[in-house]
Amino acid sequence: MKEHCTEKLKNTTLKNKLPLLSILLLTTLLQSCGVYSFKDALIPSDVKTIKIGFIDNRARYVNPQLAPLLTDKILQKIISQTKLTRTNSDDAHYQIFATITNYDPSQTVGVSGQAAASNRLTVTVHVVLKKTLENKELEFDVSRNFDFSANLTLNQAESQLMDEIVRSITDDIFNQIFSNW
Repeated sequence: MKEHCTEKLKNTTLKNKLPLLSILLLTTLLQSCGVYSFKDALIPSDVKTIKIGFIDNRARYVNPQLAPLLTDKILQKIISQTKLTRTNSDDAHYQIFATITNYDPSQTVGVSGQAAASNRLTVTVHVVLKKTLENKELEFDVSRNFDFSANLTLNQAESQLMDEIVRSITDDIFNQIFSNW
């Protein structure tokens, strides 16, 4: 077996390594063009600071836990996955402000008008990203649906879904800002 693996390694040609070499070359070129990538975040090299405002909750139904949990999770994700430094200065290179605009539970319709087997919670967050170095302001909405059993009350469903809601919305906001999706 050892001889087989050794022989296979000897027979590996350069063409098998071309995809790896291409990735390394592309990474080097991107870094030399003034953009760095750190854990899937594409950030211009001159952007160094970020200000994250507390998320405001203006949904018709307010879950008092959601805004502080989202604010903390977004801050943690940005600090851990980028080289940006958090600041409270109005001169921050990136400034993020967000508002929870929709937090709406609804019933889903069962087959042939039968009783609903599941309910759905729709969460929407409106985000404003100010890029002070470019003097640009971008706005976008992130919206997700979370299904839960019709046998659960909203409070029961919220306790089960809160981690998933916070993680999913945070990932969507992060990707919109830093991955140019």
